[in-house]
Amino acid sequence: MEARAKQALSAEQAELLRQIPSVDELLAQPRLADLASRVDRTMLVEVTRTVLGELRSRITDQVKFAVLSELRLIASDAASLEEHISSIVERILAHSLQPVINATGVILHTNLGRAPLSTAVVEEFRRTATQYTNLEYDLETGARGKRDVHTSSLLERLTGAEAAVVVNNCAAAVLLVLAALAKGGEVIVSRGELIEIGDGFRIPEIMAESGAVLREVGTTNRTRIADYENAINDQTRLLLRVHPSNFRITGFAEKPSLEELAALSLRTGLPLVDDLGSGCLVDLTASGISEPLVRQSIDAGVSIVMFSGDKLLGGPQAGIIAGKKDLITRVRRHPLFRALRVDKLTTAALEVTLGAYLRAAWDEIPALRMIRTSAAKLKRRSENFLRELRPELPLDEVEMEIVDGTSLAGGGSTPTQALPTKVIRIASARYSAAQLEQRLRRAPAGISVIARVENDRLILDLRTVFPEQEPLLIKTLSAVLH
Repeated sequence: MEARAKQALSAEQAELLRQIPSVDELLAQPRLADLASRVDRTMLVEVTRTVLGELRSRITDQVKFAVLSELRLIASDAASLEEHISSIVERILAHSLQPVINATGVILHTNLGRAPLSTAVVEEFRRTATQYTNLEYDLETGARGKRDVHTSSLLERLTGAEAAVVVNNCAAAVLLVLAALAKGGEVIVSRGELIEIGDGFRIPEIMAESGAVLREVGTTNRTRIADYENAINDQTRLLLRVHPSNFRITGFAEKPSLEELAALSLRTGLPLVDDLGSGCLVDLTASGISEPLVRQSIDAGVSIVMFSGDKLLGGPQAGIIAGKKDLITRVRRHPLFRALRVDKLTTAALEVTLGAYLRAAWDEIPALRMIRTSAAKLKRRSENFLRELRPELPLDEVEMEIVDGTSLAGGGSTPTQALPTKVIRIASARYSAAQLEQRLRRAPAGISVIARVENDRLILDLRTVFPEQEPLLIKTLSAVLH
């Protein structure tokens, strides 16, 4: 009896396998034939073969009658297979990198791409990306030029440095400077500055990769200038100062001033390299952000300053190396420089951003505009926003109020500093705050909204929402809260 059941089942499986159309038969179907005219045929064939292979595996692996009945319908229905194959191809072709609405209040949100770029940068992209440019061509002499020239003079004016070059991020800048100036020699660093930032970037590890030897001085919380002086020997190549841009040591703590380190550098002839990280070019204390300025380091006598382009500077991802001309020349001549240099789009974006600084056009730089926006202005925006949103929501099911809150610079900058803001706090009788956050993130109206949850309330901070995004945010909230 059992043997006959197995034999009958095997016969049914064989019949199902015979019903599966061939790859050519499926590709002749109208929808796939049209798709084949618009996409790479090799990819379409591969997807079709994969789908049919998976179907065959399911048929040969299954023994339950109910499952086989389901597979019978799939195997004999070419239209269903065609639909399934088309949806897979569309998912492959869909853009993975998508715009989102940042309603978190974190301005330089690392996971969301840090500093958004200005519309002027986008226009410059259109102008330079679609045409040939003089990226490395000297129009005056007709000879090969250097891509640094497009940003170096701007950086020199803004920082007071003698020279400047740009690589693809600040981690690359640190690696390159150490490799060019200290390979095989010792680099003196305070133990309190052996930081980890980003996705596992650690000063000791990056130093080992550069070929330099780490010489720790002082303790985690207290380091004095004498610790640096006592550590100097014939193998010392430079002094490294690392700004703790993503943490703070408070309490019983001490470290040498920038002026003390610069004086030691001058006395010993050892370069002083300052990793500032966040790259603040203008004084933002009036807006609630207190970060060391790049020019302060240069004016104090630092040999080289390194900082990011996409943090408080508000430009594209880049690592900027500025300082004394002879040292920058050595850095630029190192073989790693070519591997770490930036492309024409980064150069174009940085040039536009730096130009806005020289014109004191702070509000043209989105990150600076958001930082400089007052809580009073955000309150007015929030009130107008709720006035537009309320008619779109179900009655008596949603509670909304405007309350005091805090925004963050983010991006590994100003860890203990927050900007006073006004946030919209939302509670729903139908959904928990966690459910609302998830529904917003899954883009019910075509764009994902990233928000915060605090004390079982959904929190929206319009500081990081562009005004032109507000109608779409209202539409999305309406869909989520119904």
